Amino acid sequence: MAIAHIAKRRRISLPQSLRERSSDGISARKDYSGWNSEQDYEQRPRKQTKGAESTRLPIKTAEGRIERVIVPQDDPEEQESFLGSGSENESDLEASMVEEKPTALPYRQQVVEAKEELARIGTLLSEDPEEHIGGFRKLADFAASTNLTVKKLALATQLAVYKDVIPGYRIRPLSEVADTEKISKDVRRLRSFEQALVSNYQNYVNELARCAKSTSNNTPEAATGISTVAISCACTLLLGVPHFNFRSELIKILVEKLGSKNRDADFTKCLETLEKLFRDDEDGNPSLDGVSQLTKMIKSRDYRIDESILNTFLHLRLLSELSSRGSQNRIDKPVRDGKKLKSKREFRTKKERKVLKERKAVEEEFKEADAIVSHEERERLQSETLKVVFITYFRILKARIPSLTGAVLEGLAKYAHLINQDFFGDLLEALKDLISNSANPSEEENENENENSTRPSSSQDPLRSSLLCTTTAFALLEGQDIARSASSLHLDLTFFTTNLYRSLHSYALNPDIELSSKSLRLPDPHSASPTVPPPPTTSNKINLKTPSVLLLRAIASILLPRAVPPLRVAAFVKQLYICCLHLPEKSAQAVLGLLSQVMKVHGRKVAGLWDTEERRGDGVFDAVRGDLEGSNPFASTVWEGELLRCHYVPAVRDGAKAVEKVVAGFK
Repeated sequence: MAIAHIAKRRRISLPQSLRERSSDGISARKDYSGWNSEQDYEQRPRKQTKGAESTRLPIKTAEGRIERVIVPQDDPEEQESFLGSGSENESDLEASMVEEKPTALPYRQQVVEAKEELARIGTLLSEDPEEHIGGFRKLADFAASTNLTVKKLALATQLAVYKDVIPGYRIRPLSEVADTEKISKDVRRLRSFEQALVSNYQNYVNELARCAKSTSNNTPEAATGISTVAISCACTLLLGVPHFNFRSELIKILVEKLGSKNRDADFTKCLETLEKLFRDDEDGNPSLDGVSQLTKMIKSRDYRIDESILNTFLHLRLLSELSSRGSQNRIDKPVRDGKKLKSKREFRTKKERKVLKERKAVEEEFKEADAIVSHEERERLQSETLKVVFITYFRILKARIPSLTGAVLEGLAKYAHLINQDFFGDLLEALKDLISNSANPSEEENENENENSTRPSSSQDPLRSSLLCTTTAFALLEGQDIARSASSLHLDLTFFTTNLYRSLHSYALNPDIELSSKSLRLPDPHSASPTVPPPPTTSNKINLKTPSVLLLRAIASILLPRAVPPLRVAAFVKQLYICCLHLPEKSAQAVLGLLSQVMKVHGRKVAGLWDTEERRGDGVFDAVRGDLEGSNPFASTVWEGELLRCHYVPAVRDGAKAVEKVVAGFK
């Protein structure tokens, strides 16, 4: 049993005057009536003047005595007068406070201490982020430092920590129902960590976006490379954790840099990051986000962009893995996990069947947790991406922007087998207009080019544009099952064939036929304004095809199919032999190799060109006539082959002999 402590009562003693008069009861009773008169005095506020306490230890003098050191204290009256002085001593107070403020550390010492602290916080977060969740805020405080070196170190440290800590799934925001439901302690702890991680990561991404924009302002951060560090961190995060939250914000940082006028190392790094993101995307969502933001930026800038930005679309994985063509003879039935025959069933006990059922349920949950995208969902996302890309291409073709024509035609030639057949007619008409305008530019277009002189310059020439249009037109038919329905679609490619035949001599006499638009070359000393084309902004191999390669591709598309009239084959063979006399050695060797393949397919139709006694036509061959059918090729022979047999390059001589050997087999 606990003993209750009773408070000790205070005994009040009577004054001496009351003790002497205690014999008189009336007077005593009268004086006792004011016994509590001290209560008011007790409740009054007291003026306490606390002096500075002495914290010094006693000392021992030389005589051996121990004395306590007494610190001199200020007079209370002086303190009261100082406190009551008001504005008279305000300046003295501020001066004393400035003097007592500690001196700042040197710049190098701040960097060294920040390195040690950042390393310590980063190690703790990497070991156990749930226990040291407050470390994210400390890193953010370092990133807000005025010391630019410390700021760079903090941004890089946050990058390494978040790459290590971020899980392999996307964190969804908690709903109100999830907050009120009963969960275990571990689950609640994990949820709180995830929400804190998302909040701090969002602040970090916003800080990267703010630092990346510093190049547009005249701030000291632009000169010290804060924007470069921020862009580098954003590129690394986008490639490292493309599945996590705030992916669109990271892509926005890169797209804004691509929309600027500066073509520096950061611009190239952003391009390479987007290209790698498109190549490695297996989901479809990152590509769709990137293409959507790029197209919005291109449209907002009125297509005043660099050609390399459009070339990033050529790295997309658009239906490349899912567009397998089905068989026309049989139907592949889907495999179903239905009931099997009794002879093929495996005997399982009731307990084994129950375990198997639970295992299947767990596997389905794992698939949902891993966010595995089905083939249907992936195909839908890639179809949406393809739609956005084609809309951008068609808008650029409609606007007739010379600096972007090459990139657009490259993209259309690559994805031509994915274009809907309903758009073939409109696309071919647009390509015909491009060829006509490149051959005969109108006065209005010349005025528009003068007005749009601020657009990025391009080394695109009319011959290359014509070749790209012809290659794209024939690429539309390759890979499509429209050979039988070509008549119903009214697809006539005679215009492109005639234009290519008419331009063969121009291609043969072109000195830059083996140089691409990005090749380095010396300026022309005879030109009025000799200028050297700028070097390529990126190191990729996009849009580097030479006119020679494009010419061979176009000729192969025209002559290699079997349903080609003999007159067309003979006219092209005769013209190509004439061109081989003027082409460079490598191009001549390639053309003779292509003619060898053509002869294997159509050798019997045109074998008379190698025999002077088997001429089928009358008259004279007209090599400069634009009409292919009216050139009368069978009235002549390929006597140029005899000159090629005496060519100064052995490889060309062997090519000419190989063609004659193939033709000799059909005689």
